[in-house]
Amino acid sequence: QVQLVESGGGLVQAGGSLRLSCAASGRSFSMYAMGWFRQTPGKEREFVARISQSGSSTYYADSVKGRFTISRDNAKNTVYLQMNSLKPEDTAVYYCAADRGVGRHTGQLDYPYWGQGTQVTVSS
Repeated sequence: QVQLVESGGGLVQAGGSLRLSCAASGRSFSMYAMGWFRQTPGKEREFVARISQSGSSTYYADSVKGRFTISRDNAKNTVYLQMNSLKPEDTAVYYCAADRGVGRHTGQLDYPYWGQGTQVTVSS
């Protein structure tokens, strides 16, 4: 089992940047692929990005491709989401999630472990 804690959210102007972090507990972090999702009120949780266990493979939603970068540091048990050129429509609660599978998993049900979320607000 792994426990996840997100940080780094906040208020930023459109065009700005934020870096989210997700710290994982336990010694088996490198066995988990990690994902970032986001959710706004009244909407389904939406896939944002995913990184494989080794970090060699990454996947992005079309809406963030070219603006967001997912990365991980297995020595620090941490996954990051660098968000650049932020838009008001990026406003959401961002969640990190862990999954021991391989491949492009973009559905919520693929991830058994979740953090509590961190709010990102982009003002216009």
